[in-house]
Amino acid sequence: MENKIPIRFFVVTFLWSWVCWAVASLLGGTGVISENNLNFAALNFSLVVIGAFGPAVGAFVSLRTINGKGSIKKHLKLFLSLNFGWKVWLAIFLVLGFSSFIAWIIPELFGEDRLPSHMPSIYIFPLYILLMVFLGGGQEEVGWRGYILPLLEKKYGLIIGSLILGIIWAIWHIPLWFVPGTTQAYMNFFVFTLMAIGYSYFFSWVIKASGNRPLSGLVVHGTANAFMPFFPVLILANDVTQIRFWIYAILILIIGVIVVVLRTYKNRKDITQ
Repeated sequence: MENKIPIRFFVVTFLWSWVCWAVASLLGGTGVISENNLNFAALNFSLVVIGAFGPAVGAFVSLRTINGKGSIKKHLKLFLSLNFGWKVWLAIFLVLGFSSFIAWIIPELFGEDRLPSHMPSIYIFPLYILLMVFLGGGQEEVGWRGYILPLLEKKYGLIIGSLILGIIWAIWHIPLWFVPGTTQAYMNFFVFTLMAIGYSYFFSWVIKASGNRPLSGLVVHGTANAFMPFFPVLILANDVTQIRFWIYAILILIIGVIVVVLRTYKNRKDITQ
């Protein structure tokens, strides 16, 4: 398996997620179950969350079939350290908080109305971050940055490997545009892809800067998703100009490219010294 990418990871990841999300999409599109029905909302949410575990399932299947018994337990042990270093913790909250705040506030300077925060209270924000880390997107990183990124990096380098993963990651989300109640329904896919690539670069940098501690991937992903409703950059309506989302995606892309290029340059400089 030296320098080979386990295609089974992507096959299992996409199958698991797309089947779950296809069912959610079909249930919402039949008209039999109303989107306003509480039972449908609960089922819809459950299918979306279960589908988001696809990358983790893909990683577990790949580990078990390639590395054998005990490999999954060994992999999960890597996620037990929160010792990322204070600079990494600070960077996660500063970069994501600053980017979302800037994208949220700038349109007001040009006459746009302020979007009210979707957070009823700042005091629930820490709990919301925990929810996002383990159920609201962060869990994807058990597979994305926790398993497949090191293999992509080994074969293609950090910059190209993160780019490939960012594009695949964006494509993996496609069924969510057809599931009622998801935020993707209000997003332009091209802009979402720019954001996914920016996130991929920034998340990769976080992993590296934390000393290759994969739990930092869950934390940064969950924190990114938590800031989106805190400083809302997306209008939950169709046929509107999502200027805030454009600004946010471009900011994240620029920051992601800068930090990963600087990290790559630093690594090369350290090698040559």
